[in-house]
Amino acid sequence: MRNKKGFTLIELLVVIAIIGLLATIAVVALNSARTSSRDAKRVADVRQVQTGLEMYFNSQTQYPYGAGCGTYASPVRLSALATAACSPALVPFVTGIGNITDPVSSNTTPCDADTQSNNCDYGYAAPTAPYYVIYFSLEGTSGSFEAGPHTATSAGIL
Repeated sequence: MRNKKGFTLIELLVVIAIIGLLATIAVVALNSARTSSRDAKRVADVRQVQTGLEMYFNSQTQYPYGAGCGTYASPVRLSALATAACSPALVPFVTGIGNITDPVSSNTTPCDADTQSNNCDYGYAAPTAPYYVIYFSLEGTSGSFEAGPHTATSAGIL
């Protein structure tokens, strides 16, 4: 009787299947963590801008508004708040506002009230001085916020 060394074909297939299963579980967990991280950044970005808008309001007794600041039907990208068309006076209150964009979307179209996807950038609308709306969308659940479109106003995030 010969003593054979090595693994049988069945043993190799079982090991390969286990490695494949573990790799699949790791990829799913990593994608979930990435989604959560992007959503946390979105909420943090919006809260940072809200804080800056409130400081601006305390200084100017109004929020940035006007033709360059968007309307409910046609919001502008949040980064537009740093331009002369809207309100460059907001820049000292929100560091880097000209560079605040959605962490994953390369789309330059701002989110609006009808946006139902994640493929948009933060949107800002302020048709009148005492009110503003920031539109954004979450990929998954982040804290107490469900996936999907959201708005932020001076009253908070809805």
